[in-house]
Amino acid sequence: MISSFLSLRSEGVGNDSIRISLLTCEPGEEIYALFGHTAIRYENITRGQDLVFNYGMFSFNTPNFVMRFLMGKTDYQLGVVRYKDFEVEYAMRGSSVYQQTLNLTSEEKLRLAQLLDENYHPSNRTYRYNYFYDNCTTRARDKIEESLNGKLCFPEQKAALSYREIIHLFTKGSQWNELGIDLCLGAEADKPIDERKQMFAPFFLMDYARDAVIQRIDGTVPFVLNESKVVDVESEKASTSFPLSPLTCSLLLLALTCLVEWLAYVKKKVMWGWDILLFGSQGIGGCIIAFLFFFSVHPTVDSNWMLVVFNPIPLFYLPFMIYKALKRKRDAYHWINVCCLTIFIVLMPFLPQKFNITVLPLALSLLICSAGHLLVYYKNKN
Repeated sequence: MISSFLSLRSEGVGNDSIRISLLTCEPGEEIYALFGHTAIRYENITRGQDLVFNYGMFSFNTPNFVMRFLMGKTDYQLGVVRYKDFEVEYAMRGSSVYQQTLNLTSEEKLRLAQLLDENYHPSNRTYRYNYFYDNCTTRARDKIEESLNGKLCFPEQKAALSYREIIHLFTKGSQWNELGIDLCLGAEADKPIDERKQMFAPFFLMDYARDAVIQRIDGTVPFVLNESKVVDVESEKASTSFPLSPLTCSLLLLALTCLVEWLAYVKKKVMWGWDILLFGSQGIGGCIIAFLFFFSVHPTVDSNWMLVVFNPIPLFYLPFMIYKALKRKRDAYHWINVCCLTIFIVLMPFLPQKFNITVLPLALSLLICSAGHLLVYYKNKN
């Protein structure tokens, strides 16, 4: 147990040399760091101990990490590092760190230390991560609440926001990451959530904690004693690996699709190579969305209307599509595709899901490609 090394349990209840703080870290460039991070700082001034308890530890080297992540079965761990190492890591990363010293009694501090100590036991430190309901931020909040001799009361909801709207606040400079997340989240991500659910995001917890109070038998006290910036660095501008935005790329794809289908109509010949690229990509993307929809336990992915546009059917049907195109045979698939995509595009503003603007040019490209097949067929027939 970590207590044998840190002596967390050996402090008397009357000794107030312990200080507990909530640490909130600014976002990083990696997709898993886009929303920031939360940790708990434990300082024992008498013993000279300064530690950070971090519920965000994971390893990409975990067997089948990608598959487990898609399934929603990623395991995270509670880790403990010395504060100086934590400070250096985030300073080098270019992320400032804010500290909120908590207004806890000596007994509450000791109980929290014991809870963290027990949670760090090898048999307890691993937990099933959930990016909305059970993450490094919600774990820190819940452990602090569990240690209190009273009730932690957060202020009323400051704004009616959904999961997607909160995510967009932190992905403004990462358009490709935002597109990927938007494609995977369904209609459930667009429902307004209460203040407690909003605290899945570290800076929302920090904001709510600032005005929270602890209701005890002997009275009500502020939850946060003071707030400071313990790591103050200038945030680095996010480097864009690809110079074009998703919307620009989708509009270029739409223009190129129009050109290809015009040439196909003029030559009265389907460009089946373009079919392989376009419908193959649609099917591959559809496999991911369908997998999340039917098999993943991630929240909100099982209500995704994007399955209408991106599904696995084109990938499996592609050989038959090419065969019929080469033989100049009528293909009912394209009639169905044109009808489904037309209905989807018309109903987009009325569906209970908010779509990334990039989806519209992508859907139009697929619709125009299928329409091109039909035009070439009837031109040859006549």
